[in-house]
Formats: sequence, C-alpha cells, structure tokens
Amino acid sequence: MPAMTAASRSSKPIPVRYAVIVPAAFVFLWSTGFVGARLVAPHAEPLTLLAIRFAIAAAIAALVVAWRRPALPSRRLAAHVAVVGLTLHGVYLGGVFWSVAEGMPTGVAALVAGLQPIVTACLVGAVLGERVTGGQWLGFAAGLAGIGMVLWERLVIGEVGALAIVLAFVALAGVTTGTLYQKRFCTGVGIWPGAVTQYAAAAMLMAVGSVAFEGQQVTWNAEVLGGLAWMVIVLSIGAISLLMIVIRRSTAASTVSLMYLTPPLAAVEAFLIFGEELHALAIAGIAVAGAGVFLVQRTARA
Repeated sequence: MPAMTAASRSSKPIPVRYAVIVPAAFVFLWSTGFVGARLVAPHAEPLTLLAIRFAIAAAIAALVVAWRRPALPSRRLAAHVAVVGLTLHGVYLGGVFWSVAEGMPTGVAALVAGLQPIVTACLVGAVLGERVTGGQWLGFAAGLAGIGMVLWERLVIGEVGALAIVLAFVALAGVTTGTLYQKRFCTGVGIWPGAVTQYAAAAMLMAVGSVAFEGQQVTWNAEVLGGLAWMVIVLSIGAISLLMIVIRRSTAASTVSLMYLTPPLAAVEAFLIFGEELHALAIAGIAVAGAGVFLVQRTARA
C-alpha cells in the first residue's frame, strides 16, 4: 500500500513557513556541517569528537523533554527512532568526519553526499510508494549537474586514499537510509523525544568506534570548542529539528532534493571562511542546482 505523506493527508495548503522558510533554514545550517568538519579535523579524532557531540545533544534534548513532558514513543517506535539515529547521525556524520580526517577535501565529501537525491529517487517508489515524476527526474538531473559544476575543480585537489573514498560513500548510504527510514516509520514521533533516542544511539555507536579505531585524542583549543558548540546547538539541535519538520511535511523525493543545495552553499562558505575562490563555473553551478531544487519542490507541491 502506498505510503501517505503528511501533506497528502490534509487538504489544507502547507503554510509558507514550512514550504519556504523552514527548508531554506535547514539547507543553510546543514551546509555548515562540512565546514565544521574541516575546522576541527586537525585537532580531534572524528569518532571521539562525534561521540562527545551526540552525548551533549542527547542530554540537552532530555532536559527539554523533562521540561515540556511531551508524549513518549512506544518501545517499538523508539527502536525505529534508534535506527534513524544510527544511520542519519552515526553512519552519515561518522563517515563524513572520518573521510575528511583521512584527507578527503571538504568539497568532494559534500559532492558525494550530494548524490543522495539520485540514490533516493531510485529507491523511493519501492520503499515508500511515492511516484517520482518526469519533472522531478529533470530537477534531479539539473541538481546533479549543478553540483558537478561547483565542485569539479575540487575533485583533483590533493591525493585521496581508498579509505577516504569508501567512507564518503558509507556516509552517503547512511544519510539516504536514515531519511527513508524516518519517513517510512517515524513521522509520528515528537521532535524532542526522538532526538533523545537518536543522539543516544549515535553516541553509543561513535563511542564504540572511537574505542575500536582511535585513541580518544582531542586538543581542546578555540577551534574545537567553537566548532563543538556550533555542531551541538546549531546543527544537532537546530538543523536536525528543522529536518524532521521538513520530512513530515514533504515527500521523500522533495526532501532529499534540498540536499542538492548543500555542496554549493558549502563552497560559498569555504570561500568566505577559508578563502577558497569561486570561479564563474562554480557560480553558474549554484544557479543550476538551485533551479533543479525549485523544479523538484514545485512538482512535488503540484
């Protein structure tokens, strides 16, 4: 039986804050995660830092739950939420941070993650029963072309080992699986109770990985403290809360198309923060990727 989305269950139009403002805010905040990975990579082992990040985020979410006392999910539903935490947070971010630490350029890591809409489009019909239209496929193609235009020059920056490449694609598998799983099984879970379970599961996964593969080394300097604060408050609390809202209010195809804007925005942020130049091809790619996302979103709403 085809899955029914939140938008299809109601005849009321989606408020503008969900249709425009919330997705736009999510995309901007999400894109800063790649910059944060590059900022802290020289000073902290990736899985160790992520274990700390997720543990703090889980504690903050638990305090909010204790204060607001929302309805808690059943044990079965909580198990589904934990799977989302392991994939969307643990596998995805663990793969990205570890890949960057292994020498993967930030832009290339963003490019690999930007392939998510194509992977999801191939799976969404079988998994969720959603129909991907010709207009959406065209938007996906435009978004992929835009990503390639923005990050083409970064594909040949430095030598990248096989492990870094594998980890980047592991991250891609994690974010794709997590988004689909959240849409399929967890759309009825409250944001804060879900956050507690997701981050606790991800923290345990990262802690195990840290013990198995790392020496738990962190240099506590301004870059790490500032980056950790940003990643916990702005990304793990702010951006992920917005993502859960977007997933509830949109189809899976529409949701993942937003990821096409992450690599171009990451490129702009790298220019502003690290001085990486943007050339005419990159600027044109940003416009093409934006047009692709607009086409997918417009077709989904129609």
